[in-house]
Amino acid sequence: MNYTTRLAELGVTLPDAPAPAANYVPFVKAGNLVHVSGQISSGPDGFIIGKLGADMDADAGAQAARSCAISLLAQVKAACDGDIERLVRVVKLTGFVNSTPDFGDQPKVINGASDFLVEALGDAGRHARSAVSAASLPFGVAVEIEGIFEIR
Repeated sequence: MNYTTRLAELGVTLPDAPAPAANYVPFVKAGNLVHVSGQISSGPDGFIIGKLGADMDADAGAQAARSCAISLLAQVKAACDGDIERLVRVVKLTGFVNSTPDFGDQPKVINGASDFLVEALGDAGRHARSAVSAASLPFGVAVEIEGIFEIR
């Protein structure tokens, strides 16, 4: 599968990889693995903010998680010197959901990222995953996701 073509079919153009907001690097290559720092939910109008279970529902959270997945792929593309076709597979995602103590649909929220990656990458998008609640996230964003990717 050609990832660039598939992303275009989905109407997705990978943005420039977001710059880190503090004293860390956006990704680290270790052998054939790329560890991508947490990517926060954002859209054309800036950060996607909200607290699941208070002022945001799971469907809106899933859209926020999808935005994180797009940023993750942008970082992988940067790690591959601009060639996303070097991506072999998504290995693992860890998703953090800004949610109230009684909100229990973190997996449904992070499915927004997982479903997008499988839709965009086919079997190479299938991955191990964790979906956890967070009392708050940077800038009040709804979702943050980090990932591990295999490249060639």
